[in-house]
Amino acid sequence: MLYFSATLLFVVVAKKHRYRSIIFYRDYFQDFFIRQRDKVKDKIIWTLDLIEEIPQIPETYLKHIENTEGLYEIRIQVGSDIFRVFCFFDKGQLVVLANGFQKKDQKTPKKEIESALKIKKQYEDEKK
Repeated sequence: MLYFSATLLFVVVAKKHRYRSIIFYRDYFQDFFIRQRDKVKDKIIWTLDLIEEIPQIPETYLKHIENTEGLYEIRIQVGSDIFRVFCFFDKGQLVVLANGFQKKDQKTPKKEIESALKIKKQYEDEKK
């Protein structure tokens, strides 16, 4: 009689829970992203993953823009370079990425905020 003993190997891949999804509206974000250095791209991807994966996002990474209705900025810093990507929520858990820029001054430029608000309105009008 032959006895066969087999050892089974289970590989468990931890699937991360996603608290929210991120989509890109038109090409606004992609146009910004492709112009960045690899190091900046890596940090942007890391930050977007963080936004999807943690239940409560610190203001260090996602902050509401004052005096706007539902406009947020994703905050990215690589060394002394500061970048912002505007976004807004749709259906509570879906983050829609709009335009991005490199921040040169302490205050976010008004024209960048106005541009993001136009994109947000355009998105909302298309959803009607």
